[in-house]
Amino acid sequence: MEKGIIFNIQRFTINDGPGIRTEIFMKGCPLKCKWCSNPESHRLSKEPGVYPSKCISEEKCGLCVKACRQQALLFGPEKISQIDRSKCVGCLKCVDACPAEAIKGWGQDMLLGDVMALIEKDRSYYERSGGGVTISGGEPLVQKDFTKSLLKACRDAGIHTCLESTFYADWETIADTVQYADLIISDIKHMDSRVHKKYTGVGCEKILENLKRLAGEGHDMILRIPVIPGINDDMENIEKTAGYIKDNIGERLRTLQLLSFMRMGEEKCGSLGRTYEMKNLEFDREEFQKKVENIADYFNSRGIHCVVGTKEKQ
Repeated sequence: MEKGIIFNIQRFTINDGPGIRTEIFMKGCPLKCKWCSNPESHRLSKEPGVYPSKCISEEKCGLCVKACRQQALLFGPEKISQIDRSKCVGCLKCVDACPAEAIKGWGQDMLLGDVMALIEKDRSYYERSGGGVTISGGEPLVQKDFTKSLLKACRDAGIHTCLESTFYADWETIADTVQYADLIISDIKHMDSRVHKKYTGVGCEKILENLKRLAGEGHDMILRIPVIPGINDDMENIEKTAGYIKDNIGERLRTLQLLSFMRMGEEKCGSLGRTYEMKNLEFDREEFQKKVENIADYFNSRGIHCVVGTKEKQ
């Protein structure tokens, strides 16, 4: 049976699609957004994250050291400090050995049948609330075969499906997968491809073309803008975004959601031994939030239903 690498499953979520949902987060992503909330999703491999404050200490415990055959664990004066990623093979035996959860495993192999069994537990909630299953990431299309099979299994079981994707992929991959999605969610991060590449690692042409084609083929979608101070919140970019949505998405848009920048990925980056590149971004939170509200007002004035946050269009 098919299996995928999944780094999180959230039950009873209400933020990514209609109703009460189960959200499956897939490992792997071709984008490396500097503000990413889920940096643990970037690599298509299992990996440990380190949380030193929870460590009992090598002297008093040391179970992780005994479990790690690669001798990849690094310690400070008392507690674990980091992992030598050049030695780590992602076996996650240190995670299993740690009684204090000072080492967290990001990613696990799951069979399609096991994921469906978990999904089926909450069928009654989906039916009562108009909810279902959302497959997210990372980028689910990195694991396209498993994602397609999971969407199809949910569709065959009569469960509403939502695919949350960057849509930075070849059209053949998208078309083969999205046929089993009742709704799609995607971001428009910036309209200038050079700026988009600077902050995400890839240009935006392919993404925008795929979204246009999806709308043209009748796929309903929720679009999001992660609003980042000083990067994509200027009116020139906002006006171009509005023009693109009006001209290319039109009636297929269910809601445009503005997501105000939060430093959600900072702790996770530290746990993975990576630098959080937005750490030094300085801005006035209150003034920024007012600006986000004004941006929402602008989109609404253009006839584009826009909300701040993840509230769905009623």
